[in-house]
Amino acid sequence: MNYSAKAGDPSKQRTPCLVLGIFSKRKLSDAAKTVDIASKGFLTSILKKGDMDGESGQALMLYDLPGTLCERVLLIGCGTQKEYNRAKHKEAVSKATSELTSGHTIEAIFCLPTLESTETDLYTQLRDAVIKSTEQSYRFDQCKSDPKAPKRPLKKLTLLVTDGKNLKTAQKAITHGQAMASGISLAKDLGNLPGNICTPSYLADQARKLGRKSPKLKVEILEEKQMEALKMGSLLSVSRGSRQPAKLIIMEYCGGPAKSKPVVLVGKGLTFDAGGISIKPHPGMDEMKYDMCGGASVIGTLSACVDLELPINVVGIVPASENLPDGDANKPGDIVTSMSGQTIEILNTDAEGRLILCDALTYSERFNPAIVIDVATLTGACVVALGSHAIGLLSNDDTLADEILQAGISGDDKAWRLPLWDEYQKQLDSNFADMANIGGKGGGTITAACFLSRFTKKQKWAHLDIAGSAWNSGAKKGSTGRPVSLLIQLLLKRSKQIN
Repeated sequence: MNYSAKAGDPSKQRTPCLVLGIFSKRKLSDAAKTVDIASKGFLTSILKKGDMDGESGQALMLYDLPGTLCERVLLIGCGTQKEYNRAKHKEAVSKATSELTSGHTIEAIFCLPTLESTETDLYTQLRDAVIKSTEQSYRFDQCKSDPKAPKRPLKKLTLLVTDGKNLKTAQKAITHGQAMASGISLAKDLGNLPGNICTPSYLADQARKLGRKSPKLKVEILEEKQMEALKMGSLLSVSRGSRQPAKLIIMEYCGGPAKSKPVVLVGKGLTFDAGGISIKPHPGMDEMKYDMCGGASVIGTLSACVDLELPINVVGIVPASENLPDGDANKPGDIVTSMSGQTIEILNTDAEGRLILCDALTYSERFNPAIVIDVATLTGACVVALGSHAIGLLSNDDTLADEILQAGISGDDKAWRLPLWDEYQKQLDSNFADMANIGGKGGGTITAACFLSRFTKKQKWAHLDIAGSAWNSGAKKGSTGRPVSLLIQLLLKRSKQIN
């Protein structure tokens, strides 16, 4: 989709379609009032006929409006003006994009209502419009022999601001929104690919492909022999049950000063997780291709960094593997030695994400990071605790946790903090090793983070458990691309690109 910004009078726009908002009880938005005056009350007369009253989810296409230069006007219901908030605004954008696509309109100008709220600002509203319209247009049909793509999809969208002073803000919002939307789409594509295509080697190839886009991005792939030399016994124990070799993907984006400490993002890249010997129940096991969504989000975030040429140093690390049952796979009761030298008793082979992450977290120390954030579809307990809406956040640093929480709010990709108290650490006690890889039934998300915390004591570290938010199940099954928005929001703020 091609996006642009423009300032001007809505009634004087020459376009195939002008999109306007209508509030409940047929109340016109400011832009709609301007068009209504130019058309000598045509909008008011149409609404009085009862075809639309402005409720959320409604849409009405009008043709040949008198007094205007547009071919069509699409009216979008926005609900009550008092309750029109950020979420309603995004719903309106989504509905408008859907209507334009199904109506074979390839070009349009958006002039939806501007929110008057402390919750958001013009930059955020316009950025949301770009991200949401891209999301609504997203299709994954790479694996279909005869994809039914729209014959005339929406290709060009212009965001209209009435005051020329806001044009610079609008252009900035579009630039940021396009990069974020592109990173989200990349993360979705990687997540939606099946495990027989998106293998650890495939993920590594996608990282190399990304590296060729910019001289600022250096990509290195560590093979199993190199990981053996580094004594990554925990990571390599997971891949033993697979015919696919593990990969450690390292992406170094150097956009800031050479001596500036980087932000390190570590993403779990389990391209398929059958649970190993502790095999998962068969219902929904196909969705375990999404167990690499943490890694996908890190790759998507690095892609956005490249597109935006952010003046900050970022390192993305993705430990990639499969977890399958085999004669050489981990067995319950096995003890492995991590890169840190700490030993781990594997009581459940399906708690493998932490086994690959812990070695990647130890490896991250060599970059002398400012902060470390790991992203992982780690625990079903997080789904039970928070559902699909909030990302689980645990951290050993209050300032970093607050920064992430705020980025989640601003990026509309919310997280919720859970405790990381020492009392939970006792659940990982083992009679035979330094620790067990599970901590029992209670507080599964917390004990998983406690496990990871033992490998990040030297760092300002946070853990994002995206098990509930990384993909949707059911009729709308598919990757969500989360938490790319949160991570890019954090990096934009850290690099002083936004206030």
